[in-house]
Amino acid sequence: MNAVLKDRVGRVAVLLLGMSSLVAGVWGGLVRLPLNLPLPANNANWITFHGPLMVCGFLGTLIGLERAVGLRGYWTYAAPVLTGAGAVMVLSGMMGHVPHLLITVGSVLFWIVTLRVVKLQPVPFTMLMSAGALTWAVGNVCWWADWPVYRVVPWWIAFLALTIVGERLDLSRFQKQSRWSQPLLWIALVIFGAGLVLSAIIQIPGERLLGLGMLALAIWLGRFDIARRSVRQPGLPRFMALALLIGYAWLALSGLLLILFSPLSSGLRYDAILHSFFVGFVFSMIFAHAPVIFPAVLTLMPIFTPRFYVHVALLEAGLLLRVAGDLASAQGLRQWGAILSAIAVAVFLLNTVSAFVFRPQPVKGKAKVAASPSS
Repeated sequence: MNAVLKDRVGRVAVLLLGMSSLVAGVWGGLVRLPLNLPLPANNANWITFHGPLMVCGFLGTLIGLERAVGLRGYWTYAAPVLTGAGAVMVLSGMMGHVPHLLITVGSVLFWIVTLRVVKLQPVPFTMLMSAGALTWAVGNVCWWADWPVYRVVPWWIAFLALTIVGERLDLSRFQKQSRWSQPLLWIALVIFGAGLVLSAIIQIPGERLLGLGMLALAIWLGRFDIARRSVRQPGLPRFMALALLIGYAWLALSGLLLILFSPLSSGLRYDAILHSFFVGFVFSMIFAHAPVIFPAVLTLMPIFTPRFYVHVALLEAGLLLRVAGDLASAQGLRQWGAILSAIAVAVFLLNTVSAFVFRPQPVKGKAKVAASPSS
C-alpha cells in the first residue's frame, strides 16, 4: 500500500468517525420530536446528546480533519481523532466524564493547530478562525464542567460562525473590497464577541447582543461576500453561491429570533433559534462547500452535478416547515419538517458519494475545467 493510499484510508477512517455522529445525531433528533423510531440497545444518548453529537462529533471532527489535511502534519490528526472517538463513546452509550474529556482535549488541541496556522500565515482570516477554535474549546470545557447545554450553545455558535466567516473572509481576497468592508466586519465581530462573553455573565442581555452580532454578520456576508458575484456564473460556482446566500438568510433569522426570544433554555422558540442556525446556516454552508471539501480531504478532483440542488431544496423546505411549526406550536409541521431535513441529509450523502462513483469520463480533446476558487 503506497503512502497516498495509506493517507486516504486514514482520512476516510477519521471521516467515518464524524459521519457516525451525524447519523446518530439526526436519528436521535427525530426520536426527540417524538417519532416512533427504534434506538440501538435502547441507547438514550442518541437523544440526550443530539446537539453535542452534531456540533462536536460531526462538525468539530470534520473541520479538524480539514485543517489536518491542509497542514499535512501527522500530529494535527490527533484533534479530529480525539473528538471523533469521544463522540463514538457517547453514541455507543458510554456515560461519565471520559468521552467529554476526550472531546474537550481534542478541541483544545484543535485550537493549538489553528495557532500553528496563524504562525504560518498571520493574517486576519486565520486569526478569526483560531478565535473560533478557542470558543469551541471554552464551550467544551464548560460542558465538561457540567454547565447546562443551553449555556454552552452560545460558545458552539461562536465556533461555527467565526470559522465560517473566517473562511469567507479568506475567499474575499479574490475580489476588490469596498473601503467599508473591513471596518463594518470588525464592528459586527466586536458586537458578536461582546455578546458572547456577556452571555456567560448576564444571560439575557448577552444573548440579545449576541443575536445582534449574528444579524450584523449575516448582513455583512450578504453584502460583501464573493457569492454575490459568483452566483452569476454557471455550474458549481452558482450552486455554491446560492447555498451560501440562503445560509446567510438563516443566520440573520437565527440572530433576530435570539434577540426576540432570549433566554436560550428550552421549548419551541429555543428549537427554532437553534435549528435556524445549526441547520439553516451551518448545513447550507456544508452543502455549499462539500463538492470542494470532500475532494480536498480525500485527494480527489471536485465534481458537480445538478442533482445537488435536490438536497438543498429538501433541506430548506424541511427547515421552513420546522421553524414555522415551532413558532406556531404546530407539532405536525415540526415533524414533517424534521423528516424532510433528515431526508435531505441522506440525499446529500447519496448524491455526494454517487457523484464520485459515477464520475463522467472527460471528453477527449477538451480540457478539464477546475472549480472556481471564487465560490
